[in-house]
Amino acid sequence: MQTSIDHFRRTKIVFTLGPATMEEAMLEKIISGGADVARLNMAHANHEWTRMIIRRIRAVSARIGREVAIMMDIKGPEIRTGDVEAPIELKEGETFDFTVKPGDKDGGEEVRSVNVNYQDLINDIHVGDIVLVDSGLMRFEVLDKKNARIRCKVLTAGQLTSRRHINLPGVKVNLPSFTEKDRGDTLVGIEEGIDFVALSFVRAAADIETLREFLRANNSKAKIIAKIEDQSAIENLDEIIDACDSLMVARGDLGIECPFEDLPVIQRRAVKSCFHHGKPVIIATHMLESMISSPMPTRAEITDVANAVYEKADCVMLSGETTVGKYPLECVAIFDKISRRIESEGPFDLADPDLLTGDKHNLLRSAVHLAHEMEGSKLLTFTRQGFMAQGLAAMRPTRAPIFAITNSVTTLRQMRLLRSVIPLLMELESDPNDTISKAISLLVDLGEVKIGDKLIVVTDILSHDRLVDSIQLRTVR
Repeated sequence: MQTSIDHFRRTKIVFTLGPATMEEAMLEKIISGGADVARLNMAHANHEWTRMIIRRIRAVSARIGREVAIMMDIKGPEIRTGDVEAPIELKEGETFDFTVKPGDKDGGEEVRSVNVNYQDLINDIHVGDIVLVDSGLMRFEVLDKKNARIRCKVLTAGQLTSRRHINLPGVKVNLPSFTEKDRGDTLVGIEEGIDFVALSFVRAAADIETLREFLRANNSKAKIIAKIEDQSAIENLDEIIDACDSLMVARGDLGIECPFEDLPVIQRRAVKSCFHHGKPVIIATHMLESMISSPMPTRAEITDVANAVYEKADCVMLSGETTVGKYPLECVAIFDKISRRIESEGPFDLADPDLLTGDKHNLLRSAVHLAHEMEGSKLLTFTRQGFMAQGLAAMRPTRAPIFAITNSVTTLRQMRLLRSVIPLLMELESDPNDTISKAISLLVDLGEVKIGDKLIVVTDILSHDRLVDSIQLRTVR
Protein backbone atom coordinates (compact mmCIF):
# COMPACT_ATOMS: atom_id res chain seq x y z
CA MET A 1 0.00 0.00 0.00
CA GLN A 2 1.34 3.44 -0.89
CA THR A 3 1.44 6.23 1.68
CA SER A 4 -1.04 9.02 1.20
CA ILE A 5 1.67 11.60 0.50
CA ASP A 6 4.08 10.50 -2.22
CA HIS A 7 6.79 13.00 -1.25
CA PHE A 8 6.78 12.18 2.46
CA ARG A 9 9.65 10.21 4.05
CA ARG A 10 9.19 9.14 7.67
CA THR A 11 12.72 7.92 8.43
CA LYS A 12 15.18 10.73 9.11
CA ILE A 13 18.74 10.93 7.75
CA VAL A 14 21.85 11.83 9.76
CA PHE A 15 25.05 12.62 7.84
CA THR A 16 28.55 13.19 9.19
CA LEU A 17 30.55 16.25 8.15
CA GLY A 18 34.00 15.86 6.66
CA PRO A 19 36.18 16.88 3.72
CA ALA A 20 33.66 15.42 1.27
CA THR A 21 30.73 17.50 2.57
CA MET A 22 32.07 20.60 4.31
CA GLU A 23 32.06 22.98 1.33
CA GLU A 24 29.02 25.25 1.00
CA ALA A 25 27.95 23.97 -2.42
CA MET A 26 27.87 20.34 -1.24
CA LEU A 27 26.21 21.26 2.06
CA GLU A 28 23.46 23.01 0.16
CA LYS A 29 22.89 19.93 -2.04
CA ILE A 30 22.88 17.54 0.94
CA ILE A 31 20.44 19.63 2.99
CA SER A 32 18.21 20.30 -0.03
CA GLY A 33 18.42 16.57 -0.81
CA GLY A 34 16.68 15.70 2.44
CA ALA A 35 19.33 15.25 5.14
CA ASP A 36 17.89 16.15 8.55
CA VAL A 37 20.77 16.12 11.04
CA ALA A 38 24.44 17.09 10.56
CA ARG A 39 26.85 15.17 12.80
CA LEU A 40 30.23 16.50 13.91
CA ASN A 41 32.66 13.74 14.93
CA MET A 42 34.81 15.39 17.59
CA ALA A 43 37.36 12.57 17.45
CA HIS A 44 38.60 14.24 14.26
CA ALA A 45 37.76 17.95 14.78
CA ASN A 46 39.48 20.92 16.37
CA HIS A 47 37.67 23.91 17.85
CA GLU A 48 38.42 26.31 15.00
CA TRP A 49 36.98 23.92 12.41
CA THR A 50 34.00 23.17 14.67
CA ARG A 51 33.00 26.83 15.00
CA MET A 52 33.47 27.41 11.28
CA ILE A 53 31.39 24.43 10.17
CA ILE A 54 28.52 25.07 12.61
CA ARG A 55 28.21 28.65 11.36
CA ARG A 56 28.41 27.45 7.77
CA ILE A 57 25.62 24.91 8.32
CA ARG A 58 23.43 27.58 9.90
CA ALA A 59 24.10 30.02 7.07
CA VAL A 60 23.35 27.45 4.35
CA SER A 61 20.19 26.29 6.17
CA ALA A 62 18.92 29.86 6.46
CA ARG A 63 19.69 30.61 2.81
CA ILE A 64 17.75 27.64 1.45
CA GLY A 65 14.99 27.87 4.06
CA ARG A 66 15.48 24.43 5.63
CA GLU A 67 16.85 24.37 9.17
CA VAL A 68 18.67 21.15 10.05
CA ALA A 69 19.82 19.96 13.46
CA ILE A 70 23.47 19.77 14.49
CA MET A 71 24.72 16.84 16.58
CA MET A 72 28.09 17.07 18.32
CA ASP A 73 29.39 13.52 18.79
CA ILE A 74 31.98 13.82 21.55
CA LYS A 75 34.89 11.40 21.66
CA GLY A 76 34.48 9.89 25.12
CA PRO A 77 37.06 7.68 26.83
CA GLU A 78 39.36 5.60 24.71
CA ILE A 79 42.32 3.29 25.14
CA ARG A 80 45.00 3.37 22.45
CA THR A 81 48.43 1.95 21.83
CA GLY A 82 51.34 4.37 21.72
CA ASP A 83 53.66 5.26 18.87
CA VAL A 84 55.87 2.63 17.27
CA GLU A 85 58.99 3.42 15.26
CA ALA A 86 58.03 0.94 12.53
CA PRO A 87 55.06 -1.39 11.98
CA ILE A 88 55.25 -4.52 14.16
CA GLU A 89 54.41 -7.76 12.36
CA LEU A 90 52.75 -10.02 14.91
CA LYS A 91 52.56 -13.78 14.41
CA GLU A 92 49.96 -16.13 15.82
CA GLY A 93 51.12 -17.80 19.02
CA GLU A 94 53.91 -15.37 19.89
CA THR A 95 54.16 -13.54 23.20
CA PHE A 96 53.60 -9.78 23.24
CA ASP A 97 53.50 -7.18 26.03
CA PHE A 98 51.29 -4.15 26.61
CA THR A 99 52.96 -1.74 29.02
CA VAL A 100 51.30 1.07 30.94
CA LYS A 101 54.52 2.99 31.62
CA PRO A 102 56.60 4.19 28.66
CA GLY A 103 59.70 2.11 28.14
CA ASP A 104 58.89 -0.40 30.89
CA LYS A 105 60.48 -3.83 30.36
CA ASP A 106 60.38 -6.97 32.49
CA GLY A 107 63.64 -8.66 33.40
CA GLY A 108 65.27 -7.92 30.07
CA GLU A 109 63.33 -10.63 28.25
CA GLU A 110 63.26 -10.34 24.48
CA VAL A 111 59.51 -9.85 24.21
CA ARG A 112 58.26 -7.14 21.91
CA SER A 113 55.93 -4.57 23.43
CA VAL A 114 53.89 -1.41 22.93
CA ASN A 115 52.85 1.26 25.42
CA VAL A 116 49.19 1.93 26.28
CA ASN A 117 47.75 5.35 27.20
CA TYR A 118 45.65 4.08 30.14
CA GLN A 119 47.72 3.34 33.27
CA ASP A 120 44.90 1.69 35.25
CA LEU A 121 44.53 -0.99 32.59
CA ILE A 122 46.85 -3.16 34.70
CA ASN A 123 44.24 -3.05 37.49
CA ASP A 124 41.12 -3.48 35.34
CA ILE A 125 42.24 -6.43 33.25
CA HIS A 126 42.54 -10.07 34.34
CA VAL A 127 44.29 -13.21 33.17
CA GLY A 128 42.18 -14.86 30.46
CA ASP A 129 40.65 -11.59 29.21
CA ILE A 130 40.71 -10.84 25.49
CA VAL A 131 42.32 -7.68 24.12
CA LEU A 132 41.23 -6.50 20.66
CA VAL A 133 43.35 -4.01 18.72
CA ASP A 134 42.59 -1.97 15.58
CA SER A 135 38.82 -2.65 15.28
CA GLY A 136 39.35 -6.26 16.34
CA LEU A 137 41.73 -7.12 13.51
CA MET A 138 44.26 -8.38 16.09
CA ARG A 139 43.27 -10.51 19.09
CA PHE A 140 45.30 -11.20 22.21
CA GLU A 141 44.74 -13.32 25.33
CA VAL A 142 46.09 -12.10 28.67
CA LEU A 143 48.53 -14.64 30.12
CA ASP A 144 49.97 -12.70 33.04
CA LYS A 145 50.30 -9.21 34.48
CA LYS A 146 53.07 -7.82 36.63
CA ASN A 147 54.03 -4.30 37.68
CA ALA A 148 53.41 -2.20 34.54
CA ARG A 149 53.39 -5.07 32.05
CA ILE A 150 50.50 -7.14 30.67
CA ARG A 151 51.79 -10.26 28.94
CA CYS A 152 49.62 -11.65 26.15
CA LYS A 153 49.49 -14.40 23.56
CA VAL A 154 48.75 -13.35 19.97
CA LEU A 155 45.59 -15.17 18.83
CA THR A 156 45.16 -13.38 15.49
CA ALA A 157 48.20 -12.18 13.58
CA GLY A 158 48.45 -8.72 12.07
CA GLN A 159 50.46 -5.55 11.63
CA LEU A 160 50.48 -3.19 14.60
CA THR A 161 51.02 0.50 13.83
CA SER A 162 50.89 3.64 15.99
CA ARG A 163 47.92 4.77 18.11
CA ARG A 164 45.59 1.83 17.39
CA HIS A 165 42.28 1.63 19.25
CA ILE A 166 41.95 -1.06 21.95
CA ASN A 167 38.68 -2.82 22.85
CA LEU A 168 38.27 -4.96 25.97
CA PRO A 169 35.10 -7.09 25.65
CA GLY A 170 33.48 -7.65 29.03
CA VAL A 171 36.13 -5.69 30.95
CA LYS A 172 34.82 -2.90 33.19
CA VAL A 173 37.25 0.01 32.93
CA ASN A 174 37.35 2.97 35.29
CA LEU A 175 37.75 5.69 32.68
CA PRO A 176 35.33 8.64 33.06
CA SER A 177 32.54 8.73 30.49
CA PHE A 178 32.79 12.53 30.11
CA THR A 179 36.46 13.47 29.72
CA GLU A 180 38.24 16.82 29.93
CA LYS A 181 38.48 16.89 26.14
CA ASP A 182 34.72 16.26 25.97
CA ARG A 183 34.08 19.18 28.32
CA GLY A 184 36.12 21.55 26.20
CA ASP A 185 34.49 20.37 22.99
CA THR A 186 30.98 20.57 24.46
CA LEU A 187 31.55 24.13 25.69
CA VAL A 188 32.41 25.16 22.12
CA GLY A 189 29.24 23.43 20.91
CA ILE A 190 27.14 25.17 23.55
CA GLU A 191 28.55 28.56 22.57
CA GLU A 192 27.65 27.86 18.94
CA GLY A 193 24.15 26.56 19.74
CA ILE A 194 24.32 22.84 18.93
CA ASP A 195 21.07 20.87 19.18
CA PHE A 196 22.30 17.45 20.33
CA VAL A 197 25.29 16.05 22.20
CA ALA A 198 26.03 12.38 21.49
CA LEU A 199 27.78 10.81 24.48
CA SER A 200 30.16 8.00 23.53
CA PHE A 201 30.61 4.71 25.43
CA VAL A 202 27.69 5.25 27.81
CA ARG A 203 27.82 2.49 30.42
CA ALA A 204 25.10 3.55 32.89
CA ALA A 205 22.45 6.21 33.52
CA ALA A 206 24.89 8.06 35.79
CA ASP A 207 27.06 8.84 32.75
CA ILE A 208 24.14 10.68 31.16
CA GLU A 209 23.36 12.58 34.35
CA THR A 210 26.94 13.85 34.49
CA LEU A 211 26.55 15.35 31.02
CA ARG A 212 23.06 16.67 31.76
CA GLU A 213 24.33 18.53 34.82
CA PHE A 214 27.09 20.05 32.70
CA LEU A 215 24.56 21.21 30.09
CA ARG A 216 22.30 22.69 32.76
CA ALA A 217 25.21 24.49 34.42
CA ASN A 218 26.04 26.08 31.06
CA ASN A 219 22.41 26.98 30.20
CA SER A 220 22.26 24.68 27.19
CA LYS A 221 19.02 23.27 25.78
CA ALA A 222 20.89 20.59 23.83
CA LYS A 223 19.41 17.11 24.08
CA ILE A 224 21.48 14.03 24.93
CA ILE A 225 21.92 11.08 22.58
CA ALA A 226 23.34 8.04 24.38
CA LYS A 227 25.60 5.85 22.24
CA ILE A 228 25.60 2.19 23.22
CA GLU A 229 28.95 0.67 22.31
CA ASP A 230 29.90 -2.04 24.81
CA GLN A 231 28.56 -4.87 26.96
CA SER A 232 27.98 -2.66 30.01
CA ALA A 233 25.56 -0.57 27.96
CA ILE A 234 23.62 -3.68 26.96
CA GLU A 235 23.37 -4.81 30.59
CA ASN A 236 22.03 -1.35 31.59
CA LEU A 237 20.04 -0.65 28.42
CA ASP A 238 16.68 0.19 29.97
CA GLU A 239 18.08 2.59 32.56
CA ILE A 240 20.17 4.29 29.87
CA ILE A 241 17.17 4.76 27.57
CA ASP A 242 15.11 6.07 30.46
CA ALA A 243 17.79 8.67 31.30
CA CYS A 244 18.68 9.90 27.80
CA ASP A 245 16.69 11.92 25.25
CA SER A 246 17.44 9.51 22.40
CA LEU A 247 19.61 6.47 21.69
CA MET A 248 22.19 5.64 19.03
CA VAL A 249 22.95 2.00 18.25
CA ALA A 250 26.64 2.57 17.40
CA ARG A 251 27.37 -0.70 15.66
CA GLY A 252 31.08 -0.07 15.08
CA ASP A 253 32.50 -0.62 18.56
CA LEU A 254 29.40 -2.56 19.60
CA GLY A 255 30.17 -5.15 16.92
CA ILE A 256 33.70 -5.48 18.30
CA GLU A 257 32.79 -5.55 22.00
CA CYS A 258 29.98 -8.09 21.56
CA PRO A 259 29.86 -11.39 19.65
CA PHE A 260 29.04 -10.46 16.05
CA GLU A 261 26.10 -12.86 15.94
CA ASP A 262 24.52 -10.94 18.84
CA LEU A 263 24.59 -7.59 17.04
CA PRO A 264 21.25 -7.95 15.16
CA VAL A 265 19.61 -9.15 18.37
CA ILE A 266 20.99 -6.17 20.31
CA GLN A 267 19.84 -3.76 17.61
CA ARG A 268 16.31 -5.14 17.63
CA ARG A 269 16.14 -5.16 21.41
CA ALA A 270 17.39 -1.55 21.56
CA VAL A 271 14.77 -0.38 19.05
CA LYS A 272 11.97 -2.16 20.91
CA SER A 273 13.12 -0.75 24.23
CA CYS A 274 13.14 2.76 22.74
CA PHE A 275 9.55 2.16 21.58
CA HIS A 276 8.62 1.12 25.12
CA HIS A 277 10.14 4.30 26.58
CA GLY A 278 8.91 6.55 23.77
CA LYS A 279 12.46 7.66 22.88
CA PRO A 280 13.89 8.26 19.38
CA VAL A 281 16.47 5.74 18.12
CA ILE A 282 19.26 6.07 15.52
CA ILE A 283 20.83 3.11 13.68
CA ALA A 284 24.45 3.93 12.82
CA THR A 285 27.69 2.66 11.29
CA HIS A 286 28.56 0.78 8.11
CA MET A 287 25.12 1.19 6.57
CA LEU A 288 26.48 2.08 3.12
CA GLU A 289 30.18 1.50 3.82
CA SER A 290 31.01 0.26 0.32
CA MET A 291 29.84 3.60 -1.09
CA ILE A 292 32.91 5.30 0.32
CA SER A 293 34.47 4.20 -2.95
CA SER A 294 31.62 2.68 -4.98
CA PRO A 295 28.72 4.55 -6.66
CA MET A 296 26.29 1.76 -5.70
CA PRO A 297 25.67 -0.07 -2.40
CA THR A 298 25.92 -3.82 -2.00
CA ARG A 299 22.74 -5.89 -1.88
CA ALA A 300 23.45 -6.66 1.77
CA GLU A 301 23.69 -2.92 2.59
CA ILE A 302 20.37 -2.25 0.87
CA THR A 303 18.79 -4.95 3.03
CA ASP A 304 20.47 -3.59 6.17
CA VAL A 305 19.03 -0.11 5.59
CA ALA A 306 15.65 -1.64 4.76
CA ASN A 307 15.67 -3.62 8.02
CA ALA A 308 16.24 -0.43 10.03
CA VAL A 309 13.25 1.14 8.26
CA TYR A 310 11.14 -2.01 8.77
CA GLU A 311 12.02 -1.79 12.47
CA LYS A 312 10.69 1.82 12.41
CA ALA A 313 13.88 3.42 13.68
CA ASP A 314 13.67 7.22 13.76
CA CYS A 315 16.96 7.76 11.91
CA VAL A 316 19.59 6.05 9.82
CA MET A 317 23.10 7.48 9.83
CA LEU A 318 26.01 7.97 7.42
CA SER A 319 29.59 8.17 8.73
CA GLY A 320 32.61 7.62 6.47
CA GLU A 321 30.26 7.65 3.48
CA THR A 322 29.83 11.41 3.83
CA THR A 323 33.09 12.40 5.51
CA VAL A 324 35.62 11.02 3.04
CA GLY A 325 33.45 9.11 0.57
CA LYS A 326 33.33 9.81 -3.15
CA TYR A 327 29.52 9.75 -3.36
CA PRO A 328 28.02 11.58 -0.35
CA LEU A 329 25.03 13.01 -2.19
CA GLU A 330 24.23 9.65 -3.76
CA CYS A 331 24.29 8.05 -0.28
CA VAL A 332 21.62 10.46 0.97
CA ALA A 333 19.55 9.79 -2.16
CA ILE A 334 19.81 6.02 -1.66
CA PHE A 335 18.77 6.29 2.00
CA ASP A 336 15.84 8.38 0.84
CA LYS A 337 14.82 5.97 -1.89
CA ILE A 338 15.04 2.83 0.25
CA SER A 339 13.16 4.48 3.13
CA ARG A 340 10.25 5.60 0.95
CA ARG A 341 9.93 2.18 -0.66
CA ILE A 342 9.96 0.22 2.59
CA GLU A 343 7.62 2.66 4.32
CA SER A 344 5.09 2.11 1.54
CA GLU A 345 5.08 -1.61 2.38
CA GLY A 346 4.10 -1.37 6.04
CA PRO A 347 3.56 -2.98 8.48
CA PHE A 348 0.86 -0.52 9.50
CA ASP A 349 0.56 -1.35 13.19
CA LEU A 350 0.84 1.29 15.91
CA ALA A 351 3.12 1.44 18.95
CA ASP A 352 1.88 2.15 22.47
CA PRO A 353 4.79 3.52 24.52
CA ASP A 354 4.92 4.28 28.22
CA LEU A 355 6.19 7.82 27.55
CA LEU A 356 2.85 9.34 28.54
CA THR A 357 0.33 8.27 31.11
CA GLY A 358 -3.14 9.37 32.03
CA ASP A 359 -5.23 11.83 30.06
CA LYS A 360 -2.39 13.15 27.90
CA HIS A 361 -1.49 9.63 26.81
CA ASN A 362 -5.10 8.81 25.96
CA LEU A 363 -5.48 12.04 24.00
CA LEU A 364 -2.45 11.40 21.79
CA ARG A 365 -3.30 7.73 21.37
CA SER A 366 -6.85 8.61 20.31
CA ALA A 367 -5.54 11.14 17.75
CA VAL A 368 -3.13 8.61 16.23
CA HIS A 369 -5.80 5.89 16.07
CA LEU A 370 -8.23 8.31 14.40
CA ALA A 371 -5.57 9.25 11.85
CA HIS A 372 -4.84 5.57 11.30
CA GLU A 373 -8.48 4.83 10.51
CA MET A 374 -8.98 7.86 8.25
CA GLU A 375 -6.80 7.16 5.23
CA GLY A 376 -5.42 10.35 3.73
CA SER A 377 -5.72 12.34 6.97
CA LYS A 378 -2.86 14.26 8.56
CA LEU A 379 -1.93 15.08 12.15
CA LEU A 380 -1.36 18.68 13.24
CA THR A 381 -0.02 19.73 16.63
CA PHE A 382 1.55 22.76 18.29
CA THR A 383 4.53 22.59 20.60
CA ARG A 384 7.03 24.89 22.27
CA GLN A 385 9.48 22.23 23.43
CA GLY A 386 8.64 19.30 21.16
CA PHE A 387 6.88 17.16 23.76
CA MET A 388 3.58 16.75 21.88
CA ALA A 389 5.40 15.92 18.64
CA GLN A 390 7.58 13.34 20.37
CA GLY A 391 4.53 11.74 21.96
CA LEU A 392 2.76 11.42 18.61
CA ALA A 393 5.92 10.19 16.86
CA ALA A 394 6.51 7.58 19.57
CA MET A 395 3.22 5.90 18.64
CA ARG A 396 4.53 5.41 15.10
CA PRO A 397 1.56 6.61 13.00
CA THR A 398 1.97 4.76 9.72
CA ARG A 399 -0.45 6.62 7.47
CA ALA A 400 -0.52 10.25 8.61
CA PRO A 401 2.42 12.65 8.70
CA ILE A 402 2.78 14.77 11.83
CA PHE A 403 2.90 18.52 11.16
CA ALA A 404 4.47 20.02 14.29
CA ILE A 405 4.20 23.80 14.50
CA THR A 406 6.54 25.60 16.89
CA ASN A 407 7.63 29.16 17.56
CA SER A 408 11.13 28.02 18.57
CA VAL A 409 13.84 27.39 15.98
CA THR A 410 15.70 25.24 18.52
CA THR A 411 12.65 23.02 18.97
CA LEU A 412 12.18 22.86 15.20
CA ARG A 413 15.74 21.61 14.73
CA GLN A 414 15.44 19.04 17.51
CA MET A 415 12.23 17.68 15.98
CA ARG A 416 14.23 16.82 12.84
CA LEU A 417 15.23 13.65 14.70
CA LEU A 418 11.66 12.41 15.16
CA ARG A 419 10.16 9.84 12.81
CA SER A 420 7.20 11.07 10.72
CA VAL A 421 7.46 14.64 12.06
CA ILE A 422 7.50 17.58 9.64
CA PRO A 423 8.50 20.58 11.82
CA LEU A 424 7.45 24.09 10.81
CA LEU A 425 8.23 27.49 12.30
CA MET A 426 5.37 29.91 13.00
CA GLU A 427 4.46 32.45 15.65
CA LEU A 428 1.70 31.11 17.92
CA GLU A 429 -1.30 33.36 18.54
CA SER A 430 -2.83 33.96 21.97
CA ASP A 431 -6.15 32.48 20.78
CA PRO A 432 -5.72 28.75 19.92
CA ASN A 433 -8.38 28.99 17.17
CA ASP A 434 -6.43 31.77 15.47
CA THR A 435 -3.28 29.64 15.71
CA ILE A 436 -5.02 26.68 14.05
CA SER A 437 -6.40 28.83 11.22
CA LYS A 438 -3.00 30.41 10.67
CA ALA A 439 -1.30 26.99 10.61
CA ILE A 440 -3.76 25.59 8.05
CA SER A 441 -3.14 28.59 5.81
CA LEU A 442 0.61 27.99 6.13
CA LEU A 443 0.21 24.33 5.17
CA VAL A 444 -1.88 25.27 2.14
CA ASP A 445 0.67 27.87 1.04
CA LEU A 446 3.49 25.32 1.37
CA GLY A 447 1.56 22.76 -0.66
CA GLU A 448 1.50 20.29 2.24
CA VAL A 449 -2.31 20.12 2.27
CA LYS A 450 -5.02 20.91 -0.25
CA ILE A 451 -8.71 21.81 -0.13
CA GLY A 452 -10.74 18.90 1.21
CA ASP A 453 -7.94 17.28 3.20
CA LYS A 454 -8.76 16.06 6.70
CA LEU A 455 -6.63 17.38 9.57
CA ILE A 456 -6.67 15.82 13.03
CA VAL A 457 -5.62 18.68 15.28
CA VAL A 458 -4.13 17.92 18.69
CA THR A 459 -3.95 21.10 20.72
CA ASP A 460 -5.36 23.05 23.63
CA ILE A 461 -8.46 25.22 23.27
CA LEU A 462 -9.93 28.03 25.32
CA SER A 463 -12.88 26.88 27.42
CA HIS A 464 -14.42 29.07 30.13
CA ASP A 465 -11.26 31.13 30.48
CA ARG A 466 -8.93 28.13 30.74
CA LEU A 467 -7.01 25.95 28.30
CA VAL A 468 -8.01 22.31 27.89
CA ASP A 469 -6.51 19.59 25.71
CA SER A 470 -8.53 18.65 22.66
CA ILE A 471 -8.68 16.66 19.43
CA GLN A 472 -10.42 18.33 16.51
CA LEU A 473 -11.23 17.04 13.06
CA ARG A 474 -10.95 19.84 10.52
CA THR A 475 -11.50 19.86 6.78
CA VAL A 476 -9.26 22.21 4.81
CA ARG A 477 -11.48 24.83 3.12
